[in-house]
Amino acid sequence: MAKKLGLKQRYALLTRGLDWQTSYQPMDKVFPEATFEGIKIRDWDKWQDPFRLTMDAYWKFQSEKERKLYAVLDSFAQNNGQLGLSEARYLNAVKLFLTGVSPLEYQAHRGFAHAGRQLPGVGPRIAAQMQSLDELRHAQTQIHTISHYNKFFDGLHEFPHMHDRVWYLSVPKSFFDDARTAGPFEFMIAIGFAFEYVLTNLLFVPFMSGAAYNGDMATVTFGFSAQSDESRHMTLGIEVIKFLLEQHPDNLPIVQRWVDKWFWRGYKVLSLVAMMMDYMLPKRIMSWKEAWEIYFVQAGGALFEDLARYGLRPPKYHEQATAEADHLSHQNWSIFYNYTQAAAFHTWLPDAQEMGWLSEKYPDSFDKYYRPRYEQWRKMEADGKRFYNNALPQLCNCCQIPMGYTEPGDPNTISFRESTYKGERYHFCSDGCKDIFDHEPEKYAQAWLPVHQIFQGHCGGADLGDVLKWYNMNVGADNMDQSVSPDQKLWEEWQNERARVAAE
Repeated sequence: MAKKLGLKQRYALLTRGLDWQTSYQPMDKVFPEATFEGIKIRDWDKWQDPFRLTMDAYWKFQSEKERKLYAVLDSFAQNNGQLGLSEARYLNAVKLFLTGVSPLEYQAHRGFAHAGRQLPGVGPRIAAQMQSLDELRHAQTQIHTISHYNKFFDGLHEFPHMHDRVWYLSVPKSFFDDARTAGPFEFMIAIGFAFEYVLTNLLFVPFMSGAAYNGDMATVTFGFSAQSDESRHMTLGIEVIKFLLEQHPDNLPIVQRWVDKWFWRGYKVLSLVAMMMDYMLPKRIMSWKEAWEIYFVQAGGALFEDLARYGLRPPKYHEQATAEADHLSHQNWSIFYNYTQAAAFHTWLPDAQEMGWLSEKYPDSFDKYYRPRYEQWRKMEADGKRFYNNALPQLCNCCQIPMGYTEPGDPNTISFRESTYKGERYHFCSDGCKDIFDHEPEKYAQAWLPVHQIFQGHCGGADLGDVLKWYNMNVGADNMDQSVSPDQKLWEEWQNERARVAAE
């Protein structure tokens, strides 16, 4: 009887022959992207996949998770799980997740498939293939999960269309467009290291915990189903860094520049998560500032202490990001409160209890800088003059966020930077964004900026109604304030009916 092969032997059989050498064409013609970034590789065999998954093991592992996930989703749907949510307001966080994050999973799937083709080594090819499959599965499970809410609530019906067109969704989309138009090594640093290892915990751990706390067991389940994959993705991210730094000393300055760039780009995308945690969860678990301290300052600090032996330092401007934790979520929520008429989710003003929580979590900033703003807007709302900003904002030419952030150390002054390239002026919200542009101006000068495109007449027409139609947005249902939304009306009808039945 044949001896059963161990995992190491089966992995060797899976990868056998994949490290072939060309015979009639030069290797750099078959793998042109492996060298143009300036990265030097001495020995591809030094890349070690710590998981060494074979395809049969991979499919068995993932199919078991699928069975568990869809069993929970079926139960959730059959038992009208949407009635167990804390409030109707909570669904706006899910809408932002579906339109802003789920399409990124698909982008990651495409990006890792491409990177796997472009990297000559066996280890990175297999690792990239596995992550490509993971990311496709994540996109599918998130869409399947959230499709239940689409039966009852607005704003979920056109997420792929909106992802490509809606102004605020250009922020996450531009991040992945930037990464996917980079070389394969930079892509691996951007997604596998900066996004997966350094920053993703801020999304999948605190936000999924918040989903559980607000009764959204469907979202929690797909989050847990993805988390074991994320552990492999994070391991791949750190493996990329170590492999590149061990291969040649000339790789260090290139990798350091990528770490600086993609930390800042990822931090700007995750600013959406900051307001989700502080403002969009009716039942909160922790503040953005607390999450940043745990998952970046402490965990990230330990990571970069470990990487210091390779000569890699913590990313540039990380101290500024930590200082901005006192202000980030409040400034973002203010931007969206201003422009809810052009968003596919609703906003609202925090009530007295919520402002008390924010005051407790942000004792050095909230009462001084943000409470007066909300109180003024509440007074305007009570007078029938709910404030909507109908002017188009200036956007940062790098992260594409409206210029609503303030100077480091000066919360009363809007941060503004500019550069000139080929006679044109470009504007930035921070030194980090300006640095990124200045290093590759020919790339960012081509960016698709929503406000510029609207002014040029490329987004459906000349007025807001034309643009919202081009977005496929249902005006009066998908947008505007939570208090006047059909979602809120339906939720109150459900709660009144439940109270009536309980009283009988």
